[in-house]
This record gives sequence, structure tokens and C-alpha cells, in this order.
Amino acid sequence: MIKFFRKIRFDLMKTGKTAKYLTYAFGEIVLVVIGILIALQINNANEDRKLRNQEVHYLINLKTDLQLNIAELDKYITVRNSRIASANYVLEYFEGKPLTDLNAFAFHTTNIYIWQKFTQHDNTFQELTNSGNLALISNDTIKNGLLNLQALYKKLKNEEEHFRYDAEVLLYEPSYAVLDLNPIVKNYTYQVTDGKAGENIALSRANYETMLQDLKQKNGFVMAVYEFSMMNAQFNEMKALCTEIITAIDMELSFDTAK
Repeated sequence: MIKFFRKIRFDLMKTGKTAKYLTYAFGEIVLVVIGILIALQINNANEDRKLRNQEVHYLINLKTDLQLNIAELDKYITVRNSRIASANYVLEYFEGKPLTDLNAFAFHTTNIYIWQKFTQHDNTFQELTNSGNLALISNDTIKNGLLNLQALYKKLKNEEEHFRYDAEVLLYEPSYAVLDLNPIVKNYTYQVTDGKAGENIALSRANYETMLQDLKQKNGFVMAVYEFSMMNAQFNEMKALCTEIITAIDMELSFDTAK
């Protein structure tokens, strides 16, 4: 094909047809430019397709993380509700209710002492940010939702740190001074495992009676109700946002399915 064009150009120059040669030369340049533009367009289309495939991969993984997050949040909401119920149960005895069932009282006090910090599933988001690929997420609703979720998570971490401090000062330190933890832990383990572990050991009424006279410990259980309630409100806010982001991801992925 190249030899063919060269032959035409040579014949035009040989016969002295300058005007036709110039017209031909211009047309040849136009063809070359068009060829380059087509090649660039094809290359750009391939690159866009490659980037879109990466984005879809991330979106699918983000959706998986968010679904795991929702399941974990549901679990923590349930656990926190049980802790709130336990703290309210204990507070009734600080307010003067007669202490009759030591096992039940020990169970609910220990239920407050044992708590865990929430850790969200955000491996894909961390990969996006650490690799500088967050810009691959073209949907602003999804991107902003993920950033807002991180902000809520940081807010939750601050609340957990606040309760950790309150628990150490108001619950752990004063209770360690008046309670023998060895029988309490054995008794609690026995109750939560339905007798499969631990020991159904007798507890000291005198120790708990002393505890019920401590205003500091009472305030610890008051703060447990307040701060676990705050955490649950944050959990529910995070859960709602996770659901919104998943809906946005599903809509974004549907565009590829429809093609």
C-alpha cells in the first residue's frame, strides 16, 4: 500500500503536475492525521475500559466490605443493648433495691466490665487511599459516602476512648479494691457457658454491699448507660450510611450490566 502511494506521488512529480501533487500530498497528510486520531481514540477507549474494569472491581469489593460492616454493626448494637440493660439492672440496686440474687448481680456487673472496641471492615477503602486510587471511584455519591463513613468511624473511636477512660477511673480501679475477681470470673464464665466452663462458686455478699456504697462506681454504671447509648446511635448512623452507599454502588454497577 505504501509503495502504491509512493508510485502515485512519483508519477505526479515526474509529469510536472504540481497542483495535483500538492493536493495529493495534503490528502495524504490528512489521512495520516486521521489515522493517528483513530489510533489515539482506540487507545483512549482501551484505557478507559481498563480503568472502568478496575473501578468495578473496587466497587464490588467495597460492597462486600460494607455488607460485612452492617453485619458487625448489628452484632455490636445487640451487645451494647445488653450492656445498657445490665447497667440499668445494677443501678436499681444502687438506688436501694434489696440484693437477693448475687449470681445475677455479679453477671450484670461483669457484663459491663467486659466490652470491646468496634473495628470496621474497610480494607478496600484503605487500599484505595493508600494506593492513590480513590479518584478511580467516579461516582461522587459513593466517594463522599465512604469519606463520611470514615468520619463517623473516627467519631465513634473518640466515644470509645471516652468510655475507656471512664471505665478505668469509675469502674475498674474502685472495684478492684473491694471485689475478689477470681470467684467472680469463675462464676461469670460458668453462667455464660451454661456450666461448660468456669465454676458455680459462691460469691461474697459483703464485697458487693461495700461496692453498692461507692458513689464513684454508681457513676460508672450511669456513664455506661449514657455512653453505650451514644455508641449505639453512632452505630445506627453508620449502618444507615453503609446501606445508602450499597444502594449507590448497585445503581452504578447496573450501568455496566445494562450495556
